[in-house]
Amino acid sequence: MDFLCYHRDRPGSLALREQLAEAHWSYMDGFAKELIARGPTLADDGETPTGSVHILDLPGPAAARAFAFDEPNHQAGAYRDVLLRRWRNTLGRTMWDFPGGRTGGNRYLVLGFGAGEGADLVAPPGRDGDLIAHGPLLSDDGATWLGTAVLLQAPDPEAARAVLTEDRYAAIDVHNWRFGGRPS
Repeated sequence: MDFLCYHRDRPGSLALREQLAEAHWSYMDGFAKELIARGPTLADDGETPTGSVHILDLPGPAAARAFAFDEPNHQAGAYRDVLLRRWRNTLGRTMWDFPGGRTGGNRYLVLGFGAGEGADLVAPPGRDGDLIAHGPLLSDDGATWLGTAVLLQAPDPEAARAVLTEDRYAAIDVHNWRFGGRPS
């Protein structure tokens, strides 16, 4: 089962995150085989972290909750909250398979929150070159559509937002994002 975990930073927690960097990397190393995508969301300056996205394949909701709440930054209070949802990998690949590579261009996390009949349940055709990850957000049992999450490369936030069918969502959030992983 795939899950999206988005930890959002507590204001003023950058120093704590920097202090815990090695603990975070070590924790993530333990999930290397399960990771589909990962990386920080960033403020408008493109440098200051505002959160941390992890999409991974885990045995079930209990394992996903353990992953989210045992993460060292979460345990230390660096995060203000966590969005944890079941997710379906409509592209069938990891971010490392993205044809656009790890760097270059503007990258975004787009989160659409909805209810009722699902929208954007499959990746839009002809977008393989800019979609990094795409899939619906689902209830723990996978039966109820709760929204859609997309990682993509786009010219600007407005173009990133346009990947979703806007009138089908109660809210759409767009965050600057970049490929994550242990620094080389």
